[in-house]
Amino acid sequence: MIEHVNQLCGQPPHIGPAPTDSTPIVWAWSTSTETLGGHPVNTAAAILDTNERTRAERMIKPADRHRYLASHLGLRIILGAYTDLPPQHIRLTREDCPTCGGPHGRPTTPDSPLHFNLSHSGDLAYLALATRPTGIDVELTPTPQTVTDILHTLHPTETDELTSLPEDQRPQALARIWTRKEAILKATGHGLAEGLTHPYVGSHPTPAAIPGYTLTDLPAPDHYTAALATANPAE
Repeated sequence: MIEHVNQLCGQPPHIGPAPTDSTPIVWAWSTSTETLGGHPVNTAAAILDTNERTRAERMIKPADRHRYLASHLGLRIILGAYTDLPPQHIRLTREDCPTCGGPHGRPTTPDSPLHFNLSHSGDLAYLALATRPTGIDVELTPTPQTVTDILHTLHPTETDELTSLPEDQRPQALARIWTRKEAILKATGHGLAEGLTHPYVGSHPTPAAIPGYTLTDLPAPDHYTAALATANPAE
């Protein structure tokens, strides 16, 4: 497990060393805050690109729009700090999807060789930075009904693990499965297009081994669970 998660608050961030082959970096911040990294969230649209602004404008609920703006403002602030560029000058692009070839694979920026990945849930955002492909996921603890709805869409062994637990332990166990699985699928670039069955990541306190990747749980506040996946160096 990565023991330290950097916190982005209202003031401009203090950036330490860049990620290395052995040490990815994780940042987290509140998406309900009014000021982030020295920028008011209600002026974030002026910093985001056209695609980000369009997506924000489509959100009906003001709270959802605010969380989205804060998530992407934080992404740009952190990337800008590591690339020595103003947040509004960061160019965000996508790799081709390895499943269908469409332009919705892993996020990239031509302004830096760093790999990065963003996730947000509830009032919290997590950002991973690494020297190799990486995926991160943070989720609120699911409800018992969500466990019931998703239970049989998982790997059969994960389904067996969940059903063997007392009902009050299943939501947290599903949170471990979900965040691990989404982190690894984001790292590979496949996303959830092919469903939740594979790969097997397990519900136990230690994630299952994934060939070619390092999968780890991350520290997270109460009622949240987070995981990080990073490609291993080529042998």
